[in-house]
Amino acid sequence: MNDYRSVRVALLGGGTVGANVAKILLEHADELAARVGARLELTGIAVRNLSAKRPVDLPASLFTTDAHELILGADIVIEVMGGIEPAREYILEALGSGADVVTANKALLANHGPELFAAAERVGAQVYYEAAVAGAIPIIRPLRESLAGDRVERVMGIVNGTTNYILDRMDSEKDSFDSALAMATELGYAEADPTADVDAFDAAQKVAILAGLAFHTHVPLETVYREGIRGISAEVVELARYAGFVIKLLAIAERVTDATTGRESISARVYPALIPREHPLASVRKANNAVFVQSEAAGSLMFYGAGAGGPETASAIMGDVVSAARRHIMGGPGLGESQHADLPVIPINDIETSYHVVLRVADQPGVLATVASVFHEYNVSVELVEQGVFTPQTGPASKRATTTLVIGTHEARESDLAATVTALSKLPVVDSVVSVLRVEGA
Repeated sequence: MNDYRSVRVALLGGGTVGANVAKILLEHADELAARVGARLELTGIAVRNLSAKRPVDLPASLFTTDAHELILGADIVIEVMGGIEPAREYILEALGSGADVVTANKALLANHGPELFAAAERVGAQVYYEAAVAGAIPIIRPLRESLAGDRVERVMGIVNGTTNYILDRMDSEKDSFDSALAMATELGYAEADPTADVDAFDAAQKVAILAGLAFHTHVPLETVYREGIRGISAEVVELARYAGFVIKLLAIAERVTDATTGRESISARVYPALIPREHPLASVRKANNAVFVQSEAAGSLMFYGAGAGGPETASAIMGDVVSAARRHIMGGPGLGESQHADLPVIPINDIETSYHVVLRVADQPGVLATVASVFHEYNVSVELVEQGVFTPQTGPASKRATTTLVIGTHEARESDLAATVTALSKLPVVDSVVSVLRVEGA
């Protein structure tokens, strides 16, 4: 080890993740010092409530309610408080003082990332955020550094462990949505209010971050299309299984090139989709995460592992802390965020993908021709049709004899498919539209 002074580390937040970070800093101090070349000195842990119970036994002397004092005396500030304020204020204060920042705050980055990165660049500091997306999985650094010289075409992944657990249980155990959610809550995967997870707010924040990194463009959160999993019933999962698919909540960021003009844009979206069972993402079970990256030179890469949890997230944070500490010792400015491409983000109506549409229709001659004519009218090409193979329980009982139509399409424009479904729902021969799911990875 060289004679460099200790690197002072301030920790903001003493919850599950913060406590595990502190535990690593204290218990592995000697090994970390050998890796870094200087000791990492935990100067304190800022919390709101000094008497709150902690998941890890830590010295009481470390805790304080004065975050400002900690920040001003730190070389590295770790923010694991969550939320927008006061986390934003504290991070800007830390960067203004010249400290590097390590954060797991996806909501803050998705909403205020450019502001934070600009503040860091002004003083030569750096914001590290490996733990903000996919927990322990190293995906930020590969996109930010390893693939910086490549051309990323698509990023598609499962980035929310709660929804993956729910959908996996519905598929493997044939649970209802409510039953699977209850089990996820009991096991601690879901919060008492699961809105952020099941309505895809969490995944939308993460895909905004991934899209910005992959395509060197600021992707405002409001431009990300978001659709959650509340509408996924046990019957729809059963249908997917019959057809050789599994349903996953997918976060997708892709480069889109206009065939006529050659202009490039970005699509960033989150929705439940059908994945062929042979696709690598289909095998991601329980609360695990995985991100599938397709790039021009490197080809297809998959990153898999635990997407959440105190020790797992702490692992990602500590990787950033070691990187930041080494930079302090070696010197040099921080690595700035690249947003040079400035590509537009297109709305969901402009994307093209394949679809599976399930209809409950009258069991009478001529229905198939009537339905097919609507697809033709709205320029949606039908790839396959299966009739009567599945009896959905969703929706009101019909007063007449009915059957089901399962219709798979070729790639179609989202706006055309939406118009098709609207027209189908108005047909006298259609009792109900049971489900409409996009197909990815086929």
